Amino acid sequence: MICGLDEAGRGPVIGPLVVAAVMMDDDRPLQEMGVKDSKKLTPSRREELAAEIRKVARVETRAIDAETIDARGCERSLNELEIERFSDLIMSLRPSDVYIDACDASESHFESLIVASIDYHPRMVCEHKADDRYPVVSAASIIAKVARDSMVREIERSLGCPVGSGYPADEVTIDFIKRWINEKGDLPPYTRRSWETSRRLLGESKIRKLTYWE
Repeated sequence: MICGLDEAGRGPVIGPLVVAAVMMDDDRPLQEMGVKDSKKLTPSRREELAAEIRKVARVETRAIDAETIDARGCERSLNELEIERFSDLIMSLRPSDVYIDACDASESHFESLIVASIDYHPRMVCEHKADDRYPVVSAASIIAKVARDSMVREIERSLGCPVGSGYPADEVTIDFIKRWINEKGDLPPYTRRSWETSRRLLGESKIRKLTYWE
């Protein structure tokens, strides 16, 4: 059995990071359906492919919420949190061949950390841009992205207003955070408080209030 793993949501200021695994015995169905890196697909096409992937492969996901990301502090990196989830998925599925889109600058270092975290020895391929090279990793990137987008929509429903994509470059996301801070005096739920964007927006709000009272 071959298994591809990838993540979605390292950079957002709102919402979780999602790690996904896709396992099957033959990736030809993935090639035939035209999977590719999720960033190269439209949202509607990702949704379509995610449904098709789930019909032909075993799929599992793990989410790392904003609170967990913040709670890691300075002692643990985001890479370490990802590696824990990658390893957990590999141990759950126990494929013979593993393909991962490496999140560490060093592919070999990333692989060594994964190997040290699991209790058996599959064939391991850890590469940058693996989601462009291996259909099972492309499929995992699609599953992770669609799962994260769905979680962000759940956040919108729970808060009762649009939050955008959750990324710092999204004006809808930044406007939402600013409005929430102005109205509530603090960052909204599901926000990564440890992110520079969060600290900056909260700091700017405090400066505006001080200026207002001078």
